[in-house]
Amino acid sequence: MTDIHPTAIVEDGAVIGDGVRIGPYSIIGPNVQLAEGVTLEAHVVVAGHTAIGARTHIFPFASIGHKPQDLKYAGEVTYLKIGANNQIREHVTMSPGTEGGGGVTNVGDNCLFMMSAHVGHDCQVGNHVILANNATLAGHVELEDFVILGGLSAVRQWSRIGTGAIIGGMTGVEFDVIPYGSAIGDRARLAGLNLVGLKRKGIPREQIHALRAAYRALFESENGTLRSRAEALAAESTDQPLVKTVTDFILDKDDRRFCTPRSED
Repeated sequence: MTDIHPTAIVEDGAVIGDGVRIGPYSIIGPNVQLAEGVTLEAHVVVAGHTAIGARTHIFPFASIGHKPQDLKYAGEVTYLKIGANNQIREHVTMSPGTEGGGGVTNVGDNCLFMMSAHVGHDCQVGNHVILANNATLAGHVELEDFVILGGLSAVRQWSRIGTGAIIGGMTGVEFDVIPYGSAIGDRARLAGLNLVGLKRKGIPREQIHALRAAYRALFESENGTLRSRAEALAAESTDQPLVKTVTDFILDKDDRRFCTPRSED
């Protein structure tokens, strides 16, 4: 049974699944789809062509699916797709895509978006991602699975952050961050690997040791470019899945800049 508070507004055309609960003064637009078991607390607004997956829970004053914050947006139909089992806390904002970015913002499953986090237009967010309070994604950002962003961090448009990486609080990310990397600083520098996260996931010790050796080969050597070092490492480490994840990430595109270690000035 659905439970829609009498003060809520659900516009004609909205698709409401079984067991959905919509709290006081929430507003649901005509092109919104809420899957089974979705919960919207009081004063939630969901607009645009937005689909929200099963059992996602959205807290008061979140603004989901309003037109993107991009001056090039001209009213074209674009989409926001949010997966299942997410927690979207107070004052979170999420934007749909734009024509120039593929038209779709995607958010995966089992994510936590803490208070006032922002997901910009055309972002691609994986599964089990955490954005702490006031963490911000500009447009076209890609977050792979199990990424954690600390409070008040910000990621510049078009940046990629690889699986299992962690970004410290108040860090500004300008360039791509490798999988399992740990980045900190007002302008992000790579500060090692997210070893705590790897250990919490039960990654075998020998795989972590191989990844640490790969990190040293990539970022502590002065031989060649980062790309050439990644190519050599990829050829040598075909039996190491974590290392392969990192080298694949670096070699995936030719025109990327990466967050690297650097000394404090």
